[in-house]
Amino acid sequence: MRSTKLLTAAAVFTVGLTSAAMAQSGTVPGAVGGAAAGAVVGGPVGAAVGGVAGATLGAITSPPPEVRTYVMQEDVPSVRYEEEVTVGTVLPETVVVHPVPKYETYSYAVVNDHRVIVDRNTRKVVQVVE
Repeated sequence: MRSTKLLTAAAVFTVGLTSAAMAQSGTVPGAVGGAAAGAVVGGPVGAAVGGVAGATLGAITSPPPEVRTYVMQEDVPSVRYEEEVTVGTVLPETVVVHPVPKYETYSYAVVNDHRVIVDRNTRKVVQVVE
């Protein structure tokens, strides 16, 4: 019973630690980060749970490669925003976001000279493109 509680706690902790990194990176780096964090908390079992959680969340949150390619090729001016823009930042209406053709879920913007991919419905940054 105690090992089940420990495993559950390790899984929850691992997901919390790795979700921000996975949002910018994707499935493989998400799995690696999740496994590393899980190993710290729960040893080999934690590593397995963290790896699976990391891969799953990394796959869910990463836009398709075609979206990233499109965003990198477009020439739009950068806008200034007073705060740092990171994954999870909700862009205000004053920041113009541009739709990504063929991908109704995504828009993009160039903010403070950084290209960002944005959830079109929520205006939340899902990836900072470097």
